[in-house]
Amino acid sequence: MDWYTEHVVDTGRAPALFALVGFVVTFVVVRSITRRIRARREAGPPPDPGPAARPRRALLGDVSVGGVHVHHQVWGILLVLLTGMLEFRYSPGHPWSEVLALLFGAGAALALDEFALWLFVDDVYWSEEGQRSIDAILVGGALGGALLLSASPIGVTSDGSQGGWLAYTVTVVVHLALAFVCILKGKLATGLVGIVVPVVAFVGAVRLAKPTSPWARRRYAQRPHRLARAQARFGARYRARWERVRTLVGGRADDDPSRPAA
Repeated sequence: MDWYTEHVVDTGRAPALFALVGFVVTFVVVRSITRRIRARREAGPPPDPGPAARPRRALLGDVSVGGVHVHHQVWGILLVLLTGMLEFRYSPGHPWSEVLALLFGAGAALALDEFALWLFVDDVYWSEEGQRSIDAILVGGALGGALLLSASPIGVTSDGSQGGWLAYTVTVVVHLALAFVCILKGKLATGLVGIVVPVVAFVGAVRLAKPTSPWARRRYAQRPHRLARAQARFGARYRARWERVRTLVGGRADDDPSRPAA
């Protein structure tokens, strides 16, 4: 406990730790449940046990209110709003700040697990478009981990002197500019994590842009060799690797319209 108090509580990292734990645990539990529901639906109805058998209700299933299917993103959004209001109004100290952070992380996971539904305004949970939710979960988890490991959201602090403030301001401007370059290069996850971890922003900014990004369309049009290198780097092999990660984390996508979505 002394280590936890010294390195987590005293450094202000406890809420970030609890938020990350709530985020990861909730996502794992929710995806396990939805994959179980999907597997049961794909297997089809069980064989008729006969009129004498008593029907049993499935323990896990979709939640409906008044005949309307309520997606779990709804509960996540409500939980994020509630914890945010309580934090802003009361700003509780230890240990209640950790409790709110845990609930906030859980709500964020519930909401981001259906991020694709926000984006496409459609129930695309198990479709190819639904894999955007996995991207959002991975970005959220990486950002939460970066915030936990980094003492300052921008990686540096000022010593209070005039020269220190000038160096601090220049460092922050350059740092945020590099993160913005990452986003222009089509590397949203790298840019967001780079806001917290400067070296990530630097590496993403100096490497090639994705061929479909605004940066590539603007700067690679007159440099066909750079465009060819970008297409080779982010080509079929890159997409296949990323798709394997998505499938491992969230399950396979299925665009067959005859299969019901969970």
